[in-house]
Amino acid sequence: MSYVHKTMNSPVGMLKLVGSEAGLAAVLWENDDPRRVRLDVGLHSEHHPVLVEAERQLNEYFAGKRKVFSVKLDFVGTPFQKKVWQAMLSIPFGETRTYGELAKQIGDPNAVRAVGAANGKNPLSIIGPCHRVIGASGKLTGFAGGLEAKALLLRLEGAQFGKSAVTKEIADATRLF
Repeated sequence: MSYVHKTMNSPVGMLKLVGSEAGLAAVLWENDDPRRVRLDVGLHSEHHPVLVEAERQLNEYFAGKRKVFSVKLDFVGTPFQKKVWQAMLSIPFGETRTYGELAKQIGDPNAVRAVGAANGKNPLSIIGPCHRVIGASGKLTGFAGGLEAKALLLRLEGAQFGKSAVTKEIADATRLF
């Protein structure tokens, strides 16, 4: 499959959108580790319909006008990763889940670390809401875009948490923006 890409500005930095005729395959961070998502991003294309639609929907999300994405997705990964990513897509806007809760959701409560690893390889950042996955303690944990970006996204969504420490952590992290 051949991919094309374009970049867009966002409140969390430059994002690289990668897609094909099958759908959006990646939303990559400005300083993303190239080993995290192994995908040939292909040629630059400002006008590819999948990329244009993804950028439009992301801009609506950042403006507070979109809670659900409808752009066609083309997840590229192992069957286990795709299972985790599908579960992640079910986390509603403004809510969070722990890695353990996702492991239970996919039917393997002992796969917490494997779920964490799959979450870390999520190629569709923001649209595939890996930012909504937090540690069992309620703390913000690893995020390819950085914990400040994770906190900003959760704050943008008005995420509700059971632990006030997490809300304080988000507020502290987003003071940088």
